[in-house]
Amino acid sequence: MKSDRVIIAGAGIGGLVTALSLHAEGVAVEVYEAVDEVRALGVGINLLPHAVRELDALGLLEQLSEQAVAPTTLAYFTKLGQQIWTEPRGLAAGYRWPQLSIHRGILQRTLYEAAVERIGIEHIHTAHSLTSFVTEGDRVQAVVHDRRAGVDRHLVGPALIAADGIHSAARQQCYPDQGPPIWNGALLWRGLGEREPVLDGRTLVWAGHPNQKFVGYPIADLPDGRQMFNFIAELRTDDRTLAEKEDWNRPGDLADFLPQFESWRWDWLDVPELVRSSSGTFLFPMVDRDPVDRWTFGRMTLLGDAGHPMYPVGSNGASQAILDARVLAGCARCHMGDWPTILERYEDVRRPATSAIVLANRGFGPELPMKLVEERAPDGFTDIDDVIAPDEILDVTEGYRRTAGFALAALAALSEGDSLADKSY
Repeated sequence: MKSDRVIIAGAGIGGLVTALSLHAEGVAVEVYEAVDEVRALGVGINLLPHAVRELDALGLLEQLSEQAVAPTTLAYFTKLGQQIWTEPRGLAAGYRWPQLSIHRGILQRTLYEAAVERIGIEHIHTAHSLTSFVTEGDRVQAVVHDRRAGVDRHLVGPALIAADGIHSAARQQCYPDQGPPIWNGALLWRGLGEREPVLDGRTLVWAGHPNQKFVGYPIADLPDGRQMFNFIAELRTDDRTLAEKEDWNRPGDLADFLPQFESWRWDWLDVPELVRSSSGTFLFPMVDRDPVDRWTFGRMTLLGDAGHPMYPVGSNGASQAILDARVLAGCARCHMGDWPTILERYEDVRRPATSAIVLANRGFGPELPMKLVEERAPDGFTDIDDVIAPDEILDVTEGYRRTAGFALAALAALSEGDSLADKSY
């Protein structure tokens, strides 16, 4: 099937933002997604201000904000519920754009509906999974399997953007010896519960330490004054039996983790009660892949988790995929039609930046202060300043913001109309 449309493999967050962004630059696209139907699945995620800026440039900020919570504070606590540190987030920190806590499925549905409206449903194909590709001359040939028809379809276009996730077929073809994703020994149980607001109802909670951690934040305000509260319970273990499959929608079992959190009952949050109030949990092993020294092969390049799967630390997974898409669109605008140059410039900008984040997340990212406090005061403290200095925490958190690309100083210099897609590459 020969076409002048750029082939995008994957209709996740990265693939859909890529499709919308390239379309906005006048580039025709065709999207192929492996699942039978794009549905609002999953739990909560956070979008950092630099990613929200890019969604604003696509005209989606108002719609997303109506379905999200904009947190104003990030607070670190010990396993005993003692406060370590707080810092402002989003607009409260001085950014021009908010941080958004939102249901992952709502974000994906919003992007999908925008793609259908702007690009056309006839150019978005579900139940089609990428299996292989080859570059020949000024074209790339991609093979996708049409699961409904039970046949392989051969596509030809000017470029292939592989946004097909952590199990990317394109990446596997390029790196056949990469092996399975790398597990760091931690398991995550994610869920949603309806409850009265925690603290001020606008706070992101990180509690515990690397061996046992709890993360929670609201993702929606409910009509009765309660909130939809997203949580992640994390445990480190030597037992690999639960770490054999990476699937964001894999059901979890309370018996596998809740007993270890039974004592996590504080005057401001009862963790076991919250977990039991949820309709269920999803289990996911903490995995990533080693950074690679090349994303682009001829007229194919990797994007999002296909290029830089990283630990879900510091709210960066979805945000970095959005930044990928927007930089790619900016490169397309600067080098219109010259796809080898477009893909080369995109990789030059994004691969080093995301590789640094992958490695920073392996070093606990912005959560390092929680580790240090647990090591220095495992039984609690009277005064946190006797355990860790504010400057020591600030060095870690600000350093991570710089690495991840959302340091306030960098974004404060931008005007309302600035976007990664408007830069010169």
